[in-house]
Amino acid sequence: MELRKKLRPRLKARLRKIGLRSKFKPRIKARLIRNKQIIHKNLDNFFDWIKGAELVELEECNVNEDPVRPELDNVFRRSYGRKIFGVKYMSEIHAVMCFAYTNKIPKNVSELDKLSHDAFLQSAQRDQNVGQIAIAYTVWSKKKGGGKLIVNEVFKKIKKSNHLNRLVTLSPLTDMATRFHTSNGAKLIQVNDTTQNFEYIVLKKN
Repeated sequence: MELRKKLRPRLKARLRKIGLRSKFKPRIKARLIRNKQIIHKNLDNFFDWIKGAELVELEECNVNEDPVRPELDNVFRRSYGRKIFGVKYMSEIHAVMCFAYTNKIPKNVSELDKLSHDAFLQSAQRDQNVGQIAIAYTVWSKKKGGGKLIVNEVFKKIKKSNHLNRLVTLSPLTDMATRFHTSNGAKLIQVNDTTQNFEYIVLKKN
């Protein structure tokens, strides 16, 4: 009798615990289903925007959004054959990459300015396209996947080009820049005082 009295509270506690479990099981299951639906929806939205995005040339960009070189205005970015490219989706720009065209690899912005100016003048004198090397000196994205997408789209464009044979960056000395470019397939070719250069190997079909 005493043993039964001792066991009764434990038994009741266990039954209550089992009851709570059975009560919460449907809620947990519903939450898991809901989370799964959200993940699938996010994946669908991601792939929709990746498939629907296009590379466009821009007349200007919002330089205040540039995390690398906000001090360079749109006049600089469009002078001497320099170009601004963006990834456009649903009438909005979600990633930006700015280029200069040179015949040598610059180590800083001053060299970038001079070398792209020289390449522009040489091309004007010889009636040719500007430079043989595309220098990507800044890139940023406002949407997940935009940075990788714009690199891939620009890479395709350069492979189709008749005069460009190299795609090289003028990147800051940061871990973020290193991770970004190496994860997208670039190789570090040079470390300078304030910058570093990565190269995306362009293999053109004969």
